[in-house]
Amino acid sequence: MMELMRKTASKHGMVCLLHEKPFDGVNGSGKHNNWSISTDTGKNLLDPGETPSQNAQFLLFLAAIIKAVDEYQDLLRISVASAGNDHRLGANEAPPAIISIFLGDELSEILDCLESGKPYGKHAKEKMEIGVSVLPDFNKDATDRNRTSPFAFTGNKFEFRMLGSQDSIACANIMINTAVSQVLGEFADQLEKSSDFQKDLQALILKTIREHKRIIFNGNGYDDSWVQEAEKRGLYNLRSTPDALDHLLDEKNLKAFKAQKIFSESEIRSRYEIQNENYSKIIHIEAMTMIDMTRKQILPAAATFARSLSETVSAVKAVCTDCDTSYEGGTLKTVSELTKAIYEAVGKLESDLDGIPLDIGKQGHFFHDVVLADMEGLRASVDALEAISPKDVWPLPSYGDLLFSVR
Repeated sequence: MMELMRKTASKHGMVCLLHEKPFDGVNGSGKHNNWSISTDTGKNLLDPGETPSQNAQFLLFLAAIIKAVDEYQDLLRISVASAGNDHRLGANEAPPAIISIFLGDELSEILDCLESGKPYGKHAKEKMEIGVSVLPDFNKDATDRNRTSPFAFTGNKFEFRMLGSQDSIACANIMINTAVSQVLGEFADQLEKSSDFQKDLQALILKTIREHKRIIFNGNGYDDSWVQEAEKRGLYNLRSTPDALDHLLDEKNLKAFKAQKIFSESEIRSRYEIQNENYSKIIHIEAMTMIDMTRKQILPAAATFARSLSETVSAVKAVCTDCDTSYEGGTLKTVSELTKAIYEAVGKLESDLDGIPLDIGKQGHFFHDVVLADMEGLRASVDALEAISPKDVWPLPSYGDLLFSVR
């Protein structure tokens, strides 16, 4: 689909920009990956069903997914890690970088009742048992409306909402499928040895819920309190691509990929190096572009604006010594201060780019911790200058031009 969009745009003399392109305060583009699991006859295993046996099957596979997402949350974050998506995650309707599962109040209550042995809903006098006598009734359209959940159950499927717009869904689905397959394999090993299947099935589901319920969160993913709560729960908060990629080579991940015959260790290590290199190259290109724009466009525009202000002050003073030039003089001082800050910031960025480490893993962290920090500092001064510069002097499109101008 993305290739078709690019080709179609090219035929019409246009370019299709698929990167996330988040502006300050404006959401970047992203994708939702709808994921479910079915039998070879097309039966959706995430459909709660209408009989106790179907309900037991649904709860077993739901438990497997809860455990998989909890144990392999780092892999899900890695599957959407990119320089562009790092800017987008956690801002303006995009899910945060912390992985969690939304189940909705009703399904979460069902799991709580199962765990505690309490009755649920209209079955007020009956203890809930899995696949025996009580079928919990709940609205299948349990769609998460606040859009802040990274991995949300929506009736009979999950939506993985963290993908950037330029991402292929292949990597995300490889990671989800590998994690779920690994857990289902563990479940099968246990249940196939069972002498009392019903009893062991219930025990397995309850044990899984108790051990992995920390990953379930139905609240607002943007709330600062969630970051603190997630830390208490022991969940990852991998805010940058380099932070996420550090976990790709974790022993549990290598073991899962090899056990499921997805990747060999050498294939995983090559992907680790390639993704780190891609991230570093993108930030490097952006930094060099920023330097070029600053030296060839921003600083000359600042000088032009300063000269115009100084000439205005001189001209007014020449004909009217008592006239007030506080605006021109005050603005000239601000422009001069910002120009100095921009000049020093771009110099620091250039200097720091001379210190790129050779180690590919360290490169990613260097570009995130040092180069991006320099770029953010430079941008702050440039944004401040843009806010006071006349339209005919400023060499770049403003937000108004980008978002609202019709050509």
